[in-house]
Amino acid sequence: MTSAQTITADAAGSWRLGDLTVHRMGFGAMRLTGSGAFDQGTPSDRGRVIGVLRRAVELGVNHIDTAAFYFSSLRSANELINRALAPYPDDLVITTKVGPGRGPSGEWLPWAAPEQLRGQVEENLRQLGRDQLDVVNLRWRGADSIAEHFGALAELRDAGLIRHLGLSNVGSGHLAEAQAIAPVVCVQNRYSLDSRRPGDDDLLRVCGEQGIAFVPFFAIAGEGREEGASRTEADEVLAVARAHGVTAAQVRLAWTLQRGPHVLAIPGTGNPDHLADNVAAGALRLSPQDLDRLESLGRMVAA
Repeated sequence: MTSAQTITADAAGSWRLGDLTVHRMGFGAMRLTGSGAFDQGTPSDRGRVIGVLRRAVELGVNHIDTAAFYFSSLRSANELINRALAPYPDDLVITTKVGPGRGPSGEWLPWAAPEQLRGQVEENLRQLGRDQLDVVNLRWRGADSIAEHFGALAELRDAGLIRHLGLSNVGSGHLAEAQAIAPVVCVQNRYSLDSRRPGDDDLLRVCGEQGIAFVPFFAIAGEGREEGASRTEADEVLAVARAHGVTAAQVRLAWTLQRGPHVLAIPGTGNPDHLADNVAAGALRLSPQDLDRLESLGRMVAA
């Protein structure tokens, strides 16, 4: 593969979120606040992560995923994005999410009621320094109806605070329920080579049929989740990586993107070298033989 330093995010191709066009290789902001999740791990250096954000945009990344609840005792992802990138490039799309909430000390609060979502949207607007949010995902948990919450967000969209709506951590039934209320431009679920929930392959397919972006999170971390990819890597992934002269993380990202033209990647990092590698993975094309080998891993783990 070409040197990572010469590859930009457009190598992965593009997709539309409503009327907004983004490169399929994006950036997730969760890890900007520290090496672990939220207040776990060592806080990252402020100047370094601001540099990573600016370098991401230089490399053509125009889709950043964030949330107001991404913060540690020293860092807020939204405010880092604002500091690094405002005034924002015209083509930059910032996707955020609402539903969960955290208090000033970092403690998790009860899930937001429908009438509390406006406050969460306004907090994202304030932190990001924007008058309108490009995309807001309703982050959900469980199997209950999302109609009341999604309806509240649809009202905020009609009021001009939000441009487009999406969903996170949902099933196919939730998607159908939401679409009866307002258009959905993306579905963001936990999804990786060896960590997929029952039904998510079908949901990915349904999204593709309807022109909806499917946006996996933890595509690299898998079962490591918020803690990152700390596990011992599978032999199948390492073999494919060696064959292409790339890292295991790049193989995982390439596999993710090859799940469909509507699949977007949002790997996050506070490390500029890892950023370049992640963006470069958008140019990696796995062969049918590579994909068969990796799929056997997925089936083995799922069983």
